[in-house]
Amino acid sequence: MSESWPVALRGVTESLVTTLGPNDRWNVAALGLHAPGGGDDASDDPVTARTWGRTRTWRNFRERGEGYVQFTTDPLDFAEAAMTVREETEPVLPSADAWARVTVERTDAGEDDDTQWVEWALGPEETAVERETAPTTNRGYYAVVEATVAASRLDVPAYDRAELESRLDYFADVVARCGGERERAAMAVVRDNCSWDG
Repeated sequence: MSESWPVALRGVTESLVTTLGPNDRWNVAALGLHAPGGGDDASDDPVTARTWGRTRTWRNFRERGEGYVQFTTDPLDFAEAAMTVREETEPVLPSADAWARVTVERTDAGEDDDTQWVEWALGPEETAVERETAPTTNRGYYAVVEATVAASRLDVPAYDRAELESRLDYFADVVARCGGERERAAMAVVRDNCSWDG
């Protein structure tokens, strides 16, 4: 019997996912979770996520049919998941405030500007809340999240490179002014792992 998600989901909720690879190590990646109906209405539809291209997450979802979705506010973990190949020996990261072991089922697939995408329905099978935190807002953290999105699109022909670089310059400025040590380290990961010269 499926569990409930350990956190409220609405719109697109950014998360990290670990999936077991053929080397028996857990690949860490960023994953946007789409709440059914935007999350504002009660719905029996599943939470979905898309993988773009033939990534490790796509391969591991296809071959294993499961993973661990994790919710964290650690900017460095997020940047490393989004921008680098990171592998761990354990599926749950120490920074995870909550997590869900999910089974995945392919529900749709297609191609957008020569990039393959697959949509997956995610069903939580086991969940845990590791720590309850009082919510805070740090503009540097959110700038890191948005920077990883812009950086991942830099070399995609469908996006305007100059506009993306302008966004990255802005996000870097926000991190420099509003972020702490982890946010600045995360922005360095973004800068070092894409073709932006910022």
